[in-house]
Amino acid sequence: MEELLGKVGKLLDKAELAGASYADVRYEHLDTEIIEVENKVLKTYSSRSLSGVGIRVIRDGSIGFASTSEMDWQGLETALENAVKSARAEPIHGKILGERGVNVVDVGLPMKVDPWDVPPEEKVGVAMDANTAAWNDDSVRSTLTRLGLRKDHRLFMSTEGAEVRVFTPLLGLGHNSVVEKGGVKEMIGSSESSCEGYEFIEGKDWNAFATEISDLALEAVASKTAPPGTYTVVVDQDVVGLVLHEALGHATEGDIVAAGGSVLKGRLGSEIASRIVSIYDEGVVEGGYYHPYDDEGTEKGKTILVENGKLKGYLTDRRSATELGLGCTGNGRAQDFENFAITRQTNYYMEPGDFTQEELVEDIDFGILVQGKGMKGGQVETGMGTFTFGVGPSRVIRKGEVGEVVRGVVISGSVLDVLKSVDAIGDNFKIRTGVFGGCGKDAQTVKTGMGGPSIRAKMTVGGR
Repeated sequence: MEELLGKVGKLLDKAELAGASYADVRYEHLDTEIIEVENKVLKTYSSRSLSGVGIRVIRDGSIGFASTSEMDWQGLETALENAVKSARAEPIHGKILGERGVNVVDVGLPMKVDPWDVPPEEKVGVAMDANTAAWNDDSVRSTLTRLGLRKDHRLFMSTEGAEVRVFTPLLGLGHNSVVEKGGVKEMIGSSESSCEGYEFIEGKDWNAFATEISDLALEAVASKTAPPGTYTVVVDQDVVGLVLHEALGHATEGDIVAAGGSVLKGRLGSEIASRIVSIYDEGVVEGGYYHPYDDEGTEKGKTILVENGKLKGYLTDRRSATELGLGCTGNGRAQDFENFAITRQTNYYMEPGDFTQEELVEDIDFGILVQGKGMKGGQVETGMGTFTFGVGPSRVIRKGEVGEVVRGVVISGSVLDVLKSVDAIGDNFKIRTGVFGGCGKDAQTVKTGMGGPSIRAKMTVGGR
C-alpha cells in the first residue's frame, strides 16, 4: 500500500505541473466469486480479480477523465495524459466542483471469516445442498441457486489533500424455483445478502430458505390472479423499498433534477407526502450497503429528503451540488475505477412508525397485502413520478383479516399520490442490500440498500 500511495501522490503532483487546478485519483481492487448450481448440477464457478485507477482533472475550466489497469508508472502517466487531453477537448466553463470537507480516513467492515479462506468445495456444498432441498414437490420443474462473494477495496486521493480508504465486503445467496401445475407455471426468486464475512453464510439455514421459496411458488401457482382495482393496501418493507428507490429516489438525484428530468424540480419545501412520512438516504445503516464515504472522498452521512411530508433536499455529488447551489451530500458514486462518479443513492429508506402488522390491516374492509418476495421489476418515469411494478405473490385482506394468496400482482400509480395517501406506518423496519445485480443508471451499476417499514396507503392493483 505504501508503494501505491507514493505513486498516486507523485501522479497528483504531475497533474498540477501539467496545469491542472484540481485532480483526483481513485484506485480500486475488487475480488469476486460466483457459484451457480442449476437443477442439482454445478454450472459455474467463476472468480475474478480486478485492479486499476481512474484519474479526473480540471484544467482551464474543463474537466477530463481517463482510467487504466496498467499500474506501472508508464501506464499511470499515460492515463494522466489522456485525462488532460480529454479536458482540453471538452471545455465546461465555470466552477466545476462544489466545496466540501477534506477527509483523511481508513475505514472498513471486519470479517470474522474471510470467504477466500473457505475451501471451494465447502462453498459449492452450500449452494448444492440448498438447490437440492428446493426439489420438495413433484411440481418443481427447475431450480437455480447462486452464491456470490465480493471484497471491494477503494482508495481516493486528491490535490486538496484527501486520502480516503474504504473496504466493503458483500456476500449472499439467491435462489429461483419454477413450478408447474395444470399447465400454469410460476417462478419465484429471492436472495439475502450482507456486508460481512463468510460467517453470514455459516449462520443461516439456506436449505430452509430455498425450500420456502419453492413452497411459495407452489402456493402461488394454485391461486387466482389479483382482482384489479384501486384499493387500500398494506405494502411490505421490500416493496416500500423498491417504490421509494425507483420512483422517488431517482427523482431526488441532483443531476436528474438539474437536467429537468424530475417531477421534484423546484419543489423544495413543498408538501409531497403525508405528514407522517419522513425519508432518508444514509451511507451506513444496519442491513444496507456499507458506504461511509463516496467516490469523491466526501463523507456520506444521513441526508434528509422528506421530513414530515415536506421535500427538504436532493442527493448531490460535488458537481450537481454546484449546479443546484446546494451542499454536497456525499452521493458521488462510480461503478468501478473505469467509470466517472455520478449522483447515486446509497441506502434509501422511510422512517418507521408505531403500528403493528395487525393494526395496519384491521380497519381494511377489502384490500391487498402487497408482498415483495418474488418481485418481477417494472418501469418508472421520473419526470412524471409514475411507476409500474410486478411484485410477488400477495394476499387478499377481508374485514381486517389476511386471507388467500393471489398471483401475478402488478402495482402502479403516482409515487406522490401514494405517499400522500399513507395513513399508517408500521414498526417492522428492514433494509436490504444485494450481492447480485444493483441499481443501473447511465450504463453504470452500483450496490445500494433500500427498505423501510410496512405502510398503509391507496394504490392501483392489477393482475398479469
